[in-house]
Amino acid sequence: MTDEEFLAQLEACTLPEDRFHHADHLHAAWLYLTRFPAAEAIARLSAALRSYATSLGKADRYHETITWAYLLLVNERIRRAEPAVTWEYFVQSNADLFDWNHSVLLKYYQPETLSSPAAREVFLMPDRLV
Repeated sequence: MTDEEFLAQLEACTLPEDRFHHADHLHAAWLYLTRFPAAEAIARLSAALRSYATSLGKADRYHETITWAYLLLVNERIRRAEPAVTWEYFVQSNADLFDWNHSVLLKYYQPETLSSPAAREVFLMPDRLV
């Protein structure tokens, strides 16, 4: 599947659920952030993820803080690696972002913060010193 087909299926809520795991979320973030300014990428991907989760009957899976935090980390990593790099290079250079079981976000957030209802609804600032 091409990147364009992947995003089109995500936005149309036709992407099979078994084809959208953590690495795929990061790929979508990378695609949006390499095509749009950060604020627009955040708005577009957040809306797409909300719609996609709702279409699967799992609206409660959308998590605003996790979504925004990963988007901001991906954006920072893209900008620090300029000139523009390929997706494959990004994956190889940022293994810490892809480890869902040992989330990089735990460097920035207390676990109880990320598991809070407020973190699901709105972006919360990091509450752990790096």
